[in-house]
Amino acid sequence: MIDETRYPIGQFEPTPIFFEEDRIKLINQILLIVPRLRALIVRLTPEQLQTPYRDGGWSIQQIIHHMADNDMNAYLRFKRALTEIEPMASSYREDFWGELHDYVETDIETSLILLESLHKRFYILLYKLDSHHFSRTLRTQALGIINLDAALQRFI
Repeated sequence: MIDETRYPIGQFEPTPIFFEEDRIKLINQILLIVPRLRALIVRLTPEQLQTPYRDGGWSIQQIIHHMADNDMNAYLRFKRALTEIEPMASSYREDFWGELHDYVETDIETSLILLESLHKRFYILLYKLDSHHFSRTLRTQALGIINLDAALQRFI
């Protein structure tokens, strides 16, 4: 049973990528994430940034810090999948990470700058890869074996 409050558009289902143009469109979106995020939060007050977006949910500030942590993990998973044979992607307790003091005490600009830098590196890594690289796989506890095309779709 899916929690519609937590997953309002449903759970993620990857689609096969048949054309290089589709993959390039996804990769190009990486550089748009932080500008779009900045546009969404530019007028929010510190109090609004601390407000959970739903009952029992994280604040906007926690979500932004989580995005930085999550995207760092995704970047490392890609690099491992590109350099190792079907590596096991490490998992982490994001619920516990969200309770650590850096999620409350660190200004969101720190994570936005981190995301910008990380996304530039990620973009450069992905943009020059050949199609066959995206068929490389990694293992996850939650999803089992996935290829990098599916991992890219999950990232975006």
